[in-house]
Amino acid sequence: MQDSSSSPLVVGIDVGGTKTHLRALVGADPVADHVRPSSGWRPHEPAAAARWLTALVHEALPVDTRPAALAVGGHACETPRQCAGIAAALREVLDVPVLVVGDAELLVPAAGLDKGVGLVAGTGSVAVGRLADGSTVQIGGWGAVLGDEGAAAGLVREAARAVWAAHDRGEAPDELAHRLLDAFGVHEIPALGAALESATDVSAEWGRHAPVVFAAAERGSRTAVDVIADGGRLLAALVVRLAERGVAVDDVVVAGSTVLAQPALYAAFTESLATSLPGARPRPLRSPPVEGALALARSLI
Repeated sequence: MQDSSSSPLVVGIDVGGTKTHLRALVGADPVADHVRPSSGWRPHEPAAAARWLTALVHEALPVDTRPAALAVGGHACETPRQCAGIAAALREVLDVPVLVVGDAELLVPAAGLDKGVGLVAGTGSVAVGRLADGSTVQIGGWGAVLGDEGAAAGLVREAARAVWAAHDRGEAPDELAHRLLDAFGVHEIPALGAALESATDVSAEWGRHAPVVFAAAERGSRTAVDVIADGGRLLAALVVRLAERGVAVDDVVVAGSTVLAQPALYAAFTESLATSLPGARPRPLRSPPVEGALALARSLI
């Protein structure tokens, strides 16, 4: 057994769109493995984000325990400047080495790779990679109203648009339409707009209804099948844009509660990727993304 008496305590945090996972190790020995909702996470306010993360660290670690290094992958941490602001605020509070990156940047190190593309399609979607000079390039991640292509919230938005289009053509409601009406608690298709607009947390409230799209496809809805196929193509397009920006896309590490849980979406993504970028290798992530945060934390020591 490894002697961990002289090993530093490292902390990794994966702040996802729905849940947050903190894991702390001394050597190979676990000190904490803590999961909580991501409610209250405000990445566009560095001081508030730092307070939220500090409270999480104090909540999860034993009393009077101080990490040697901390790395965070943050949902909606969209630019290096934004991440650096959170890191600086957190460093000032905890007085330890800190690295903050977007949550998709955890995937490549979590897969044990030094380079590659991270693609997340859970509640939202984003793809991230690095140029030869080490600078980060992010594609997508624009939220459910404007983006989240191929992710849960984006699929529901596009499903609603497809149902409206069919209604405008005078077509009878199909399986997808009926399931969306039931999911949003309305009785007719024109009322779907108000139901979607009434959401206070758009990504979460739209995204939780994504299973009805896949259920409708399984029951024969052509509209739902097309929405899923388009979602897969749009996810592949995120990787294509990274390649066009000069990012090496040989390995594409894929994670997210939607794309990995839904074989039809993953198949649509991989088929489109193989057509657009034959040399790209999709790799479903088998380890939790927090392992990538731990790898980054170790690199700070």
